[in-house]
Amino acid sequence: MNKAPHILVVDDEDDIREPLAKYLSKNGMRVSSANGGSALREMLKSTAPNLIVLDIMMPGEDGLSLCRHLRKTTDIPVILLTAMAEETDRIVGLEVGADDYLTKPFNPRELLARIKAVLRHTNAIPSDVAPTPSGNLTFANWILDTQRRELLDSKGVSVSLSTAEYRLLTILLQRPNMVLSRDQLLDLTAGRDAVLFDRSIDNQISHLRKKIEADAKKPKIIQTVWGVGYTLAADVAEI
Repeated sequence: MNKAPHILVVDDEDDIREPLAKYLSKNGMRVSSANGGSALREMLKSTAPNLIVLDIMMPGEDGLSLCRHLRKTTDIPVILLTAMAEETDRIVGLEVGADDYLTKPFNPRELLARIKAVLRHTNAIPSDVAPTPSGNLTFANWILDTQRRELLDSKGVSVSLSTAEYRLLTILLQRPNMVLSRDQLLDLTAGRDAVLFDRSIDNQISHLRKKIEADAKKPKIIQTVWGVGYTLAADVAEI
């Protein structure tokens, strides 16, 4: 069986998609390609690539909408290709769940390096613990409604979460009692350019603790493992 990473390139421009697919193939990747959102959705019915390179500006369903769909339905890493240079557009891409982005025009060698980096970081997460299935998750008298992206306390009162806080909490709930380093959390939540959120993982953890801990200064749910990272020290169940 071919164990080379399977990369799916999604771009409506033939002169970008086809040369890129050939370049990645020559550099040890298995490559499939799709010319738009409909083709991507159809291919995902029969294949599960290791990573998707996804263009933002496409006719029909754009890359941001597709990325949102992918984050709700899969754990496949996504690298966005964008012709937009504004910082706010890059932030939106990361907020909807992309692992990294690259601005057109780009050097294929740089994209290859980013693909390898994302795959390394993804594979660094231990695979012997299966993530909790999506659905409503309960932990320490809290309920996370993953359909509405809403956090509810024991009385059913909603507590607001930012996009970054929601994604960080979800990652922790999917891996209860697993120690995750700051780098792993950074890669899983927003990719290597998470600095664009202008908040570090430590700050996001601090914000979450203020919302879910009885005493944020003496946290019992999200605990610090000194010199390593953080762990969600609570049982998680799907309801």
